[in-house]
Amino acid sequence: MNPKAAPEDQGYATPTTPAAEGLAPALARNIEALVERRKRDAKAASLEQRAAAAISRFAGSMMFVYIHLVFFGAWIGLNFGIVNFIKPWDPSLVILAMFASVEAIFLSTFVLINQNRMAAQDDARADLDLQVSLLNEHETTKLIKLVEEIAKRLDVPTEADNELKELKRDVAPEAVLDKIKEATGQATVG
Repeated sequence: MNPKAAPEDQGYATPTTPAAEGLAPALARNIEALVERRKRDAKAASLEQRAAAAISRFAGSMMFVYIHLVFFGAWIGLNFGIVNFIKPWDPSLVILAMFASVEAIFLSTFVLINQNRMAAQDDARADLDLQVSLLNEHETTKLIKLVEEIAKRLDVPTEADNELKELKRDVAPEAVLDKIKEATGQATVG
């Protein structure tokens, strides 16, 4: 899709084009934007990251479990002499244990690589959420001030409400983060 094309040319719902049934056009646009972003992020992932993600997905599937049940079951059965015409090659199952240990090392590494990539994506989403929340807070504060000014000009009585005074103040994100850190530090010490 052409990023400079109009939203309706990109397949997004706009205020003048209908969205999927039951969805507001803005919500449909947001969903489409998120899906496109995830597709771009997936394409931008390195070969190693894509391989680790694919291996982690497969290792977390029932097919992986079934393959291991068959493989380990056959190995154990054949080495315990269930089939008389095949000579056991690992009667103590030491070789099988070694294979399983090496496989566990690699699988845990692939899972950790995948988790690190997902954690970075989660951090980016959390940063976006914080920015949107701060913008929303700022806009709400401005709207409260604007409504109060309109009420004054229309001679609508407003109460001297302490909560309203507090809501008119902009949030200082640094102060909030410092207070959370302080409270968290006190909770872990105490």
